[in-house]
Amino acid sequence: MRTTWVRGRGRGRRRIAVATAAVAALCGAAFTQGGTVHAHAQSKAAETPWVVSLGDSFISGEAGRWAGNSNDSAGGYSGTDRAFDPATGSTDEHRVYGTSYDNGCNRSDSAEINSSPAPAGARRLNLACSGATSTAILLPENGGSPFKSEPSQAEQLQKAVTGHPVRAVVVSVGGNDLGFEDVIVACAKGFVTPIGAAPCAPTQAPEVKKRLPTMRTAAVNSLADVTTAMKRAGHPAGSYRLILQSYPSPLPDGARIRYPGEKYDRLTDGGCPFFDKDLTWAHDQLVPDISSTLASAARESGAEFLDLSRAFDGREVCSTTTVQAGPALPSGRTSEWVRFVTTGAGQGQRQESLHPNHYGQLALGTCLSLHLTGTPGDHRCTNTPGEGPNAMRLGAAPTN
Repeated sequence: MRTTWVRGRGRGRRRIAVATAAVAALCGAAFTQGGTVHAHAQSKAAETPWVVSLGDSFISGEAGRWAGNSNDSAGGYSGTDRAFDPATGSTDEHRVYGTSYDNGCNRSDSAEINSSPAPAGARRLNLACSGATSTAILLPENGGSPFKSEPSQAEQLQKAVTGHPVRAVVVSVGGNDLGFEDVIVACAKGFVTPIGAAPCAPTQAPEVKKRLPTMRTAAVNSLADVTTAMKRAGHPAGSYRLILQSYPSPLPDGARIRYPGEKYDRLTDGGCPFFDKDLTWAHDQLVPDISSTLASAARESGAEFLDLSRAFDGREVCSTTTVQAGPALPSGRTSEWVRFVTTGAGQGQRQESLHPNHYGQLALGTCLSLHLTGTPGDHRCTNTPGEGPNAMRLGAAPTN
């Protein structure tokens, strides 16, 4: 079940990677009398390049367990719970998150790096971890430290790709340095407060504006250490594609929410406990400001930028153009692509709230695939109204 917060009686009451050309030199390769190269000398050149992801929950695959949202607990929540086995009636989160579930990194099987159709046959490595700040990415000598029992992601990257060709390194970082979760929590609390409930935007907007430069510095420093780690692993800048991506908006603006009237059904039914004013601020200002700031960080770092800020428009939690899943199989054409707000007391974990769900992860994987197979540069990814996660579209990123 989701949260059971209840507002008291009173006035205002509301219901609740360019592919790498860097191949190890075939030094001392022996030739047969016929002039053919021995197979062992060709093995390095024949290895398929790697694609690696680093960063936080939006790229680790958090919430990939859920194929849509449902309030009906029967049948694995109307078939939305991918960790549920109908044959046995049991649930095991490891089916989706593997061993990463044990420390909370929650790298799902449908995470962007895993679900991306291209490059075909590439070796995929997901080093991202849910909840990670830039400190979890940085090299130890630059302030990086273990996170959830795992070493610095840049350090892990260096060790993993030494001696292997790499096509791309994709990074998602900044949201946790900004305190995005804290902002969302403050806004949700503002909605459910029994007395004096009020929108959070007036107080949170100025605070976020103050923190944006810190977020930008965190992203720049992270990309610098990723570049250093790659160089130490034998991959100089330009031999692989370094990509920084932004975040999709998990919420619609106030005019597109399917629970009108700012009532408690936004909490109890929809899992979107926010005032219209806060929804509009988060969708129209907060997410675009984060995206433009990260774009600036990418430019300074010599990285490509993948703008995902509008990738989920019309597919957000509680959007008028989506529905919750019913008894029939969920559908990526009609379902929400974001996990609704949950306390973790019933279905799933609280940390999964407002993250791309299974369909959202598939959509982001399609975005990454389009970016990797396209001309290197900055792009914006958007969805096709009425179509599924495989119908994403890539265009030029905003220049501002």
